[in-house]
This record gives sequence, C-alpha cells and structure tokens, in this order.
Amino acid sequence: MAARPGEFALIERYFRPLASDPAALALADDAAVYRPRAGEELVLTTDLVAAGVHFFPDDPPDLIARKALRVNLSDLAAKGAEAVGYLLALALPGDWTEPWIRRFTGGLAADQQRYGISLLGGDTSRACGGLTIAITALGRVPKGKAVHRSGAKPGDVVFVSGTIGDGALGLRVRSGALSPAVGAARYLRNRYLVPEPRVALAPVVRRFASSAMDVSDGLVGDLAHICDASNVAATVGSSRVPLSPAARAAVAADPALLSLVVNGGDDYEILATVPAKSAPAFVAAAAAAGVPVSAIGTIAKGHGPPVVLDESGRPLALATSSHVHF
Repeated sequence: MAARPGEFALIERYFRPLASDPAALALADDAAVYRPRAGEELVLTTDLVAAGVHFFPDDPPDLIARKALRVNLSDLAAKGAEAVGYLLALALPGDWTEPWIRRFTGGLAADQQRYGISLLGGDTSRACGGLTIAITALGRVPKGKAVHRSGAKPGDVVFVSGTIGDGALGLRVRSGALSPAVGAARYLRNRYLVPEPRVALAPVVRRFASSAMDVSDGLVGDLAHICDASNVAATVGSSRVPLSPAARAAVAADPALLSLVVNGGDDYEILATVPAKSAPAFVAAAAAAGVPVSAIGTIAKGHGPPVVLDESGRPLALATSSHVHF
C-alpha cells in the first residue's frame, strides 16, 4: 500500500484547492480573516456529525461531505442568511485512505461550486473512534434582519417548505427496516443521504417570517422550540403536513409511520411562522424562488408542546418523540 500523505501534505493536496476565498489566506495562516460588508452582520452556525450516529460509516464519502456541509447551510437559510464560507474540523479514523479523502473533498468541491461558498479554514486530526466531522458555516444578513426562533405571535400561520418525513423514512430504508417499491426506496434513501438546504428561501424568510428554524430533529419537536422561545402555543393539522408520494404511500401502508414522519427529523426543510396578513405574499415569493411551502397550522396564546390534530380536529397521540442528541 502506498504511503498516506501526512497532515500538511493532505492539506496542501486536498484542502487548499477548496480555499478559494481571500479570507482563507490560502490556509497558510492560523486563522481566516473575513471582513463583512458595511451594513451586514455575520451569522454563524456549527453542526457536528459522527459515524454511526448521523451517517453510516460505509456511506459514500462524497455524500457524507455534502450532508455535513448542507445541514449547516440549512441553518443559515432558516436565519435568512446568505452563506459565504465554512470552517472544517475533520477527525479521521485510523483506516482512512487517500482515495476516500479524494472523494470526500470532491463532494465538498461540488457543493462549494453549487452554493458559491469557500472553505475558510479548519483542522485535521486522528480520531480515537469513528469519523467525526464538525463544520462551522458563516453567513451574512443585513444588520438586524436575522430571523430568530423567538418572534412567533398568536395568529401567525405556521409554514413548512418542501415535504416532511422523507429523511426519517429514508433512514429506515438505508438501515433495511423499511422496504418500499424500488423507486420510492431510492427517493427516500437519497433524501436521507443528501438533504436539500432551502437556500433560495433565505431572502423570503428574511422578508416575511416572524420566526424560523430548520427541521433537523423533527417537525413537532422543532416547532416546540419555536413555541418555547416565543412563549406561544401551536396547532398543526396532520392532513396538512406535506408528504412526498413515497412518504404518503408508506404511511398509507402503515399508518403508525405518521409518528415517525412528523417526529423523525433529517428533513432540513424550513419551518417558519408568518403573520396571517403576509401569508399570501410569502407563498407567492416562495414560489417565485422555486421553493414550495405549505401552511400546516397556527400559532395561539398559551404554553406547551404543539398539538397535532387528526382530520376530525381531535388531538393525535404520537408514538415517537423527536431526535435527541444524548
């Protein structure tokens, strides 16, 4: 077996080509120096993903890289921020290979081009256990315009982008616990492996939303975070939650999967509350941006977790809870 490159050769060969922004200083210094434009603020977010927890160790390296990056871009979009770059901390297991690194950085390069961003810096190390990736993404917003969890008001309409439940069902497919038809299986598995951050929706969220966050840990659980931060209550109509044809077929075959759909996470869609008077304009602007959104509920006075209603308006007892990290 050919000798693997050392740390500095690894950076020179595979990571320096990703550092296209001048702020990265060609990865030749101890820190990046990013200068926000006048009238803008930085929005920073970080997500850590670990083998065996957030992805399977034998997932394709390029898809692991893209997921690790995209979950951060999703967070920025929910704040109404435009992504500009990211820092990468990579802890590699003892059996890493250069072809694996080549595919991993190839995935990052493809998404950098797609989203117009650059690697700004980071670190590499040996892992005591499995592969661990921590990405810190930087975004920018006009000063004072970042959207928070804490702005929801009674009377607001609850919206979600795209479709819900595909990621959680895709994990079931990937692990062999769910076996839908071949086409549906491929769709759901891909939605789990490669989420689609709704970056095009960021300026729309910034313009119309009173609160927002991305759906990473489950629709109901993440809406509960908004309710807690905003000191409000919420109701959601289960029949109004948008499902893909693949997810709809899965739930029709096994209605118990509805709990997984609304609680399972890994969707990386945007959950937003919008004042009722602005709801039609929000829908129109989202459509113009190429992102479908669905009104799924309302914000009300009160406290407590969101209530999910069945088609008859009765509260549903959901069998599973949202993802927790510990």
